[in-house]
Amino acid sequence: AATCSHPAGDLSPNQTSSVDLSYITQGERALQQALSILQHHTSWKAEVMMDAGATVTSAALPGLGKVFRAEVVLPVPVTQLHQELFERVEQMPQWNPTLSQVKVLRRVGTDTLVTHEVAAPSPGNLVGQRDFVSVRHRGRRDTAIYLVGTATRGEPLPLREGCIRAESRLSCIVLQPLAGDPARTHFTWLLSMDLKASATTCCRGWIPPSVTDRVLPQSQVDFIKHLHQHLSVTTCP
Repeated sequence: AATCSHPAGDLSPNQTSSVDLSYITQGERALQQALSILQHHTSWKAEVMMDAGATVTSAALPGLGKVFRAEVVLPVPVTQLHQELFERVEQMPQWNPTLSQVKVLRRVGTDTLVTHEVAAPSPGNLVGQRDFVSVRHRGRRDTAIYLVGTATRGEPLPLREGCIRAESRLSCIVLQPLAGDPARTHFTWLLSMDLKASATTCCRGWIPPSVTDRVLPQSQVDFIKHLHQHLSVTTCP
């Protein structure tokens, strides 16, 4: 069974367990890795252009493989996006049909979550259904909010029948107020995933890199599209 969550209020700083500290450390490490990529890596290759004005680029990076970077300007302030993408993470499947479930397994302090996500079956079942157990961590630098995620094996969550346990190597969403217009947000998303293969790679579940390289940027495009639609409904008077 999944580990029960325990509210952040139950833990004072001197009571934080070694397990909780390991999750915070994992989240901080992922944040530093993302900051390093954002600050120092400049050779991005164009992948996809969206009608909504988003671009997706990619780069091959040591230790991560191919990293996809999606960028778009969204017509809502940072605080609203931050609420949708971190505070209300369990409600994501209500507006994002590519997810069938997001559950918070554990809350560590105010800035770290351990979550279990189950992807919805894909049309044509091209890659098979995946689930993920991840540490999500929130960081702030100046006016920007960073929402990072990375796979963790710390929670003893059984495999779901019909699902392949995939891993997020690194996910980082950066929310920055648009210069001169704080009612809009510059949204940047770094994503690198290992979609994993089934136990027998001759069966459904094995994914050639060429397919992964199509699926991941498309998943970013789809996510942004669903987020944009959701925001347009929730911000109507």
